[in-house]
Amino acid sequence: MDYLTVATVLKPQGIRGEVKVKVHLDNAEDLKKIRQVFISGEKYAVLNVRAAGEFAYVALRGVADRNAAELLRGKEIDALREDCPPLPEGRYYIGDLTGCKVVFSNGGEVGEVISVTPAKTDIFTLETPNGELSFAAAEGVIDGVDLENKIITVDKKRFKEVSI
Repeated sequence: MDYLTVATVLKPQGIRGEVKVKVHLDNAEDLKKIRQVFISGEKYAVLNVRAAGEFAYVALRGVADRNAAELLRGKEIDALREDCPPLPEGRYYIGDLTGCKVVFSNGGEVGEVISVTPAKTDIFTLETPNGELSFAAAEGVIDGVDLENKIITVDKKRFKEVSI
């Protein structure tokens, strides 16, 4: 089965087992479309989702009180890929970008994507032969994404302007 990480549990919310999560989808409302999730390999039915900006409050079957919710703190929430909403063209799930090789459009490999931090302009972190390197996915930096071959092509000049 193919899974995507859709949120991270931040903390318990209230005394009835609800958890506050940081949503890793474009819109916290998209979590409402997912009826089952997996945390540390265990399946949970989603009972209720209240979206609040980039966060959501989620009630899960089997998580009945604050103590049970506390055990989930810091854990990733995964969903089956087929349960996740489709993305518009040119948008990608972070899990699909992780592990991609980043290459310059005029030749040469930069490194491999080890993480993407969602932000107004997403921050990609790469593992390179010289250690970790980060860059902002600002306009004109990414020339193309080939998920089938796991390759992200970047413009060398723009990349050098936004990498740290």
